[in-house]
Amino acid sequence: MKNLDQRNQIIEYSLKLNSTNLSPLRSGNISVRGIEDDIEGYLVTPSGKKYETLKPEDIVFMGLNEEEEQNSTNKPSSEWRFHRDIYANKKEAHAIVHAHSLHATAVSSHGKPIPPFHYMIALAGGDDIKCSEYATFGTEELSENVIKALENRSACLMSNHGQVAFGKNLDDAFELAQEIENICHQYTIALKLGQPKILSFEEMKKVLDKAKNYKKG
Repeated sequence: MKNLDQRNQIIEYSLKLNSTNLSPLRSGNISVRGIEDDIEGYLVTPSGKKYETLKPEDIVFMGLNEEEEQNSTNKPSSEWRFHRDIYANKKEAHAIVHAHSLHATAVSSHGKPIPPFHYMIALAGGDDIKCSEYATFGTEELSENVIKALENRSACLMSNHGQVAFGKNLDDAFELAQEIENICHQYTIALKLGQPKILSFEEMKKVLDKAKNYKKG
């Protein structure tokens, strides 16, 4: 079977979506950039299957120019469009994690960016975490909104939906999704006490410079 290691890794991290409570039941989806038969594309979790039942052959390969999968008995995740478009627009993206994590989803229901109340905001690549405008799941409009919110960012919230993060590999993307969920949890607690203090643009510029080397130690 082609790309067996990548398929098994997707299954491993799909199970972690549930075991870490990052995304319950069938919610969320995962993909990895890949090549099959000299076609550049990505491997993505199938639609509607419980992660505990996934087998390597269930993972769907799609080319970056495909509109829908024609050669598999499994349908790709209903969110395949924004996976495709992230890979097409972000050359540095090699893996994507989309989750309906508890606190990120709650914060996303307000449809607003998360301001720099904490310096770890910089892990997403900017001085705030954007929230894409709402659109029905699986639509081209949603994909366009996500790409806009990911401008100069590697993660964003999705209004009334959840979050999405990408990285240089699946471990990197999954860790970033966990960081986003943790930041959202902290933000909801901070708001209970009132409006938190917001770090200045100048301070966040310093933090962003330092964040470039954050994971090298």
